[in-house]
Amino acid sequence: MKANNTDSLFKRLLTYQKERFPLILNGIVIAVFTFSAISYSRICSGKTGFIDSKDYIFGFLITLSLFLMVRILDEFKDQEDDAKYRKYLPVPRGLIKLKTLKSIGFIVVAIQLGIVFFFQLDMWYLYLIVVAYLALMTVEFFVSNWLKKNQMVYILSHMFIMPLIDIYASGLDWLLEGTTPSFGLTWFFLVSYFNGIVLEFGRKMKIPEHEEEGVVSYTKLYGTTKAPLYWILFLTVTYGFTLAASFYANFSTYAYLTFTIVFLISIIPAIFFIKKPTKQKAKLIEIASAFWTFLMYLGLGAIPMLNNLLS
Repeated sequence: MKANNTDSLFKRLLTYQKERFPLILNGIVIAVFTFSAISYSRICSGKTGFIDSKDYIFGFLITLSLFLMVRILDEFKDQEDDAKYRKYLPVPRGLIKLKTLKSIGFIVVAIQLGIVFFFQLDMWYLYLIVVAYLALMTVEFFVSNWLKKNQMVYILSHMFIMPLIDIYASGLDWLLEGTTPSFGLTWFFLVSYFNGIVLEFGRKMKIPEHEEEGVVSYTKLYGTTKAPLYWILFLTVTYGFTLAASFYANFSTYAYLTFTIVFLISIIPAIFFIKKPTKQKAKLIEIASAFWTFLMYLGLGAIPMLNNLLS
């Protein structure tokens, strides 16, 4: 794994993004995430059409780069634990230096500020709110040791970044157009918040023999029965808020049926994992988390908007 540390910076960055922030995959997901937040906002407000394509592209670049900043800042926040327990990761194994990531971070922020202050000035305060919360997350809200001892509080507090970025994305509709945000967005933001928790729980399920010292997993914290039950609980809460969001937007019965089918399919890996935990079933829970989240965003915003635009 150390052999590629002598590669060019470009090649090492390609390896880094592949391991820590796959740009193509994340780009697709975040493009849908942004499109759906805008779409749901417009649907609930009874607006026709979509926002200007230029505003969407700039907004997508901001949301994508905000999630990238989450990844970069986590490298700094977790550097001591990574160096001690996860030497296989890109930074502790020497593939990429924190100094390089800091430079990339400054470039990303400069691009964000350029977009906001030159093209979407009305968005400045929403942007600053998100950045301020990111900063607080990086310093663990100044109670790092306490949060590490209370992992559930840790995830619940950090996951507010999801609806905050969602608020920014929806603002590309209501804020740039100078209208009042729809109350229905509250349901969408709640869905986004709990989706983040579902994704976080889903990617940290392991069987006992694959647990790592010093590495947090929810199966280590709560056991191989309780952890997937928590995951099912959070998925169920998300499903309930998804139905509420659908009701507010006056979606058809087909939407409720589709979300219900996707929900029922998604919980299957967790049920099987409870009965007999295996590495493959743990991976299926992670896949189910992504499957649910992606289809939920498509169903709440992207597909209804595309249907309206095509008709």
